[in-house]
Amino acid sequence: MARWSGGARRQPPRRAQDGRGGCGAVPARYLRGAGPQRVGLAERGRVAAGIIGDVPQQPAYEPHGPREECGVVGIHAPGFPVARLTYVGLHALQHRGQESAGIAVSDGARLTLHKRLGLVSQVFDEETLSRLEHEGESERPQIAIGHTRYSTTGSNSLPNVQPVYASSDLGELMLGHNGNLTNATWLRDGLAEQGVEFATASDTEVLAKLIAHAPGRTWAQRVEHAFHRAVGAFTFTMLTERAMVAARDPVGFRPMALGRLPAGDGRAAGWAVASESAALDAMGATFVRDVEPGEVLTIDDEGVHSHRVSLPGRSERLCVFEFVYLARPDSVIGGRLLYEARMAMGRQLAREHPADADLVIPVPDSAIPAAIGYAEEAGLPYREGLIKNRYVGRTFIQPLQRSREAAVQMKYNPLPEVLAGKRVVMVDDSIVRGTTTAPTVEMLRRAGAREVHVRIHSPQMKFPCYMGVDTGRRSELIAATHSLEEIRVRIGADSLGYLSQEGLLAAVGREEDGERRHCTACFDGRYPVDVPLDVDKFALERG
Repeated sequence: MARWSGGARRQPPRRAQDGRGGCGAVPARYLRGAGPQRVGLAERGRVAAGIIGDVPQQPAYEPHGPREECGVVGIHAPGFPVARLTYVGLHALQHRGQESAGIAVSDGARLTLHKRLGLVSQVFDEETLSRLEHEGESERPQIAIGHTRYSTTGSNSLPNVQPVYASSDLGELMLGHNGNLTNATWLRDGLAEQGVEFATASDTEVLAKLIAHAPGRTWAQRVEHAFHRAVGAFTFTMLTERAMVAARDPVGFRPMALGRLPAGDGRAAGWAVASESAALDAMGATFVRDVEPGEVLTIDDEGVHSHRVSLPGRSERLCVFEFVYLARPDSVIGGRLLYEARMAMGRQLAREHPADADLVIPVPDSAIPAAIGYAEEAGLPYREGLIKNRYVGRTFIQPLQRSREAAVQMKYNPLPEVLAGKRVVMVDDSIVRGTTTAPTVEMLRRAGAREVHVRIHSPQMKFPCYMGVDTGRRSELIAATHSLEEIRVRIGADSLGYLSQEGLLAAVGREEDGERRHCTACFDGRYPVDVPLDVDKFALERG
């Protein structure tokens, strides 16, 4: 039995925006009750999600969309405050998505969900977490999953917030997903022909319904069946009444780490998974290992059960941009601390593109380790020339171009005392459209910098990503339509240098044996799986 927690007011039931109905093959209902909502047996299939908050207008698509991904957390730990730990984990993954968040829990008999638009700290408060923990009740939750989102398929609207709900003959499930299904439209059409109805425009609901309606006597078997039909990136956590399932697609585009929660106070040790090891650290879990590509973990009262799915023609291709920008510098992926990897990128960048300059500054925060590495290798002083306002979101994942440009002006304040009269090397992680780099260079010049030499610790991004990072279309990528000199002129730099692809892979340090293990498609167009001819994050909404 599922239940959904609500806010301060109750809203009458209504259909999802596209009028197709709700999860579980019937119209969606949005609840805003004062407390947790209990759903009777007859209503199980009719309730799609408990979504709290005002319903905004769907944003119109603009051709200068953002870049991004999502973060997932899963915990199986009887006796632990699983909802609160999931909240802590999501807070540590806030950088992976700032549009919405949700947590679902199970006490072994029923599922409870709370999700809405906003930052993690805005979505959850003490009252909400207490309700999720079933405080004052005899049955406390033992399992939880959480999700923080930036939209790559489907708009940033309430029905698309995760985790999403589905029901099947095996029981109910809730699922949170990091990635992007490149064949979501085809899968959705096939399920619709079988009579499956959808409440959202998200590929995550497609994945959840694909698993729910797959053949198999166990959830692991149904996930394996989905692996054989889904194409793209799909690292996810899934909640059932008695287990938590965590999985990475056979290519392993997006990372996931497995951790162990310590025993104590009469509690047995618990298990946790998260998109990054830094979230495990925040939850007090000890990092055990990476979840392998194609691995399905089922975690229940008996422990961790691992099932590997191997598909012909698909081998590991972890997104190399996780190392450049997406993941936190204090996370460990593939045995490599990202802070050290980024410092190595900076050192290699200094060898490939030296500059006659007086000092090196980063564009905070993601470029700080690379700037330190560049300065050390070049023998130049490292300084902070831009002070970041920590209360402004990452411009890389702002949903519309106009909000991104405004954020640049709000986000940084230059230090004229450091920059005046100096020849400055400005190190940044990437240039996607060039719309944020140009005003940043101009900001340095207004602060008195005599020269600005831009150095990028990744190669030129010439191709769109279809695996969960919303880069937009190829025509929007400045490196796809401009030469190196044209980019330099457009951003207003005195010189411009990018780290080579060979230098990047050497800095990441996971391909010493010559075997290709990373996806570099955004740089070279070599996609590990079939991709659509064009990308449209609202394709499922347009039907």
